[in-house]
Amino acid sequence: MAWFSDSGYWLGRLVFQRMLAVLYVVAFLAAVRQFRALIGARGMLPVPAYVATVPFRAAPSVFHWHYSDRFFALWSWSGVLLAAAVAAGAADAVPLWASMVLWAVLWAMYLSIVNVGQTWYSFGWESLLLEAGSLAVFLGNAVTAPPVTVMWLLRWLLFRVEFGAGLIKMRGDTCWRDLTCLYYHHETQPMPGPLSWFFHHLPRPLHRVEVAANHVAQLAVPVLLFTPQPIAGWAAVAMVVTQLWLVLSGNFAWLNWVTITLAMSAAAPLWARPAPPLPAPPVWFEVLVLLATAGVLALSYRPARNLLARQQLMNTSYESLHLVNSYGAFGSITRVRREIVVEGTADAVTGPETTWHAYEFHGKPGEVRRLPRQFAPYHLRLDWLLWFVALSASYGASWFGGFIERLLLNDRDTLRLIRRNPFPDRPPTYIRARIYRYRFSTWRELRATGAWWHRTFVRDLLPPTRLEVAPAPEDEDDPPP
Repeated sequence: MAWFSDSGYWLGRLVFQRMLAVLYVVAFLAAVRQFRALIGARGMLPVPAYVATVPFRAAPSVFHWHYSDRFFALWSWSGVLLAAAVAAGAADAVPLWASMVLWAVLWAMYLSIVNVGQTWYSFGWESLLLEAGSLAVFLGNAVTAPPVTVMWLLRWLLFRVEFGAGLIKMRGDTCWRDLTCLYYHHETQPMPGPLSWFFHHLPRPLHRVEVAANHVAQLAVPVLLFTPQPIAGWAAVAMVVTQLWLVLSGNFAWLNWVTITLAMSAAAPLWARPAPPLPAPPVWFEVLVLLATAGVLALSYRPARNLLARQQLMNTSYESLHLVNSYGAFGSITRVRREIVVEGTADAVTGPETTWHAYEFHGKPGEVRRLPRQFAPYHLRLDWLLWFVALSASYGASWFGGFIERLLLNDRDTLRLIRRNPFPDRPPTYIRARIYRYRFSTWRELRATGAWWHRTFVRDLLPPTRLEVAPAPEDEDDPPP
């Protein structure tokens, strides 16, 4: 049939599916390693409490029927193993129907986690992974010619990711329009990477070039995805290059990597050699592909309308299956970096002479002499959410008090999310949280002190708190950007 073709698409499908399976491995592994403290039965936002108040139709998940920490761990580890098998080629080694089942199971398993993840899973890249995963179900395997309509739906998804991000910037912060946002962004982004300090210290004219290039990459280049090859392929290559620039400059979980994966589906045909003739797909597969294509196009109405809306929404799902979504990032840029520093003491009473010891996190800036690390595509959920709480305590209203309580108990699962616990032998008596302003050190300061950051105290977020009393943190005076 005309809507199935092996002319160059086979390599795009192969690269897309293998890369996507690897990202599924990362996503399930992050769930395994972090869920107990975040959403476990005794976590900060327990799944059992959530499913008791939210109906299945609003958040479809296997955990509505049964939840235990052991079951969640088994579910997530199964996802890791299944995704690893698919990445190794399992979906190409089985019949077409079994390949579709493998991809559908991966999608359904991760959907079950996202739909009970609450605040911890509220990021746009969760929906992006699920939407890409739902399309992978209908791409077929190595014994079937790639369905052209689904390959073009991958481009439609890539277009919405990039074009939506470009529009939200032009409609948002004025610094995107005057080309000054990158004067601040490398320093104030949620989780800087090891090269962010160096990006920040690039000459300001080059920062303006970066912003202008970003506008071209997100507002002009995506339109070329719908042109014939090789133009569409080279447009996708340009997107890959810009996304790799973002990978080098910060930690954005798997957002950039899913975008690269989508772009490779359009770029790979540039280098594809002619494939041997593939048998015609079975009629039932043709019907399913056409139904899936029609369904995605119908569900695309609201996301497409959102692109044209003055009040454009970022990272929005319009139905509980996360099949077709709206995307966008960094419509506003913070000019000043604020960080929460959490400290504890073993002293029986607090006062001017109290000795406080800071908890250190894996990705969130803390110790000023520690160079930020690279974690993406792995997602450090606690570190990311603490960045939001530093902007406004309202972001932590549902969980920050529980986090403090667990530190006061030396909760093992919570401490696994932290790089350094200053109280390994017994819990602290008191804990406090303070807001500091962080900025990257200058070249001169780095040479003189070895510090990548300079920080100054702003105010207390949470006063010294014992286990008996854990008040909610005071809110910021300024609204979040």
